[in-house]
Amino acid sequence: MRLNQIADNEGARKNRMRVGRGIGSGKGKTSGRGVKGQKARTGVSIMGFEGGQTPIHRRLPKRGFNPLNPQDFDLVNLGRLQAAIDKGKLDASKPVDGAALKAAGLISGKAADGVRLLGTGAGELKAKIAVSVQGISATAREAVEKAGGSVTVLETRKVKALARSAAVKAEKAKKKKK
Repeated sequence: MRLNQIADNEGARKNRMRVGRGIGSGKGKTSGRGVKGQKARTGVSIMGFEGGQTPIHRRLPKRGFNPLNPQDFDLVNLGRLQAAIDKGKLDASKPVDGAALKAAGLISGKAADGVRLLGTGAGELKAKIAVSVQGISATAREAVEKAGGSVTVLETRKVKALARSAAVKAEKAKKKKK
């Protein structure tokens, strides 16, 4: 076998459809698009157009609320935390933080704002642990302290950034007054 003899299997590559090449080609005139005007062109901006009637996305009311600075946490339930301690994936004698939770496989570690501990989940916390996370629910804090553990809440990246920007604005305002 030589390099010039290498070829794809029969039928592995299909020829491109050549459109707009006359009636005999079967794809002439409208080139398979079937219509004239705006829909025959590229970049059609007619999606959601309902013939002049108010479109459905304008008829339906807006619902909900999107915060300006949403926080993105990796969520961990107490039940999963206790299960990891029982299986030996997590050492209860060492501090439980984001790195320990990631090493135990409880979080992905991709969340921008760190870890939030929630008090839901099957089972309850029995181990005495020292938790340092960026967020914790009231029920989770209660459960950790009931088991004899301690809780440290760390600042999130966004809270630090907001505090920094507020400090910069205050400095600018102070300079402006002088």
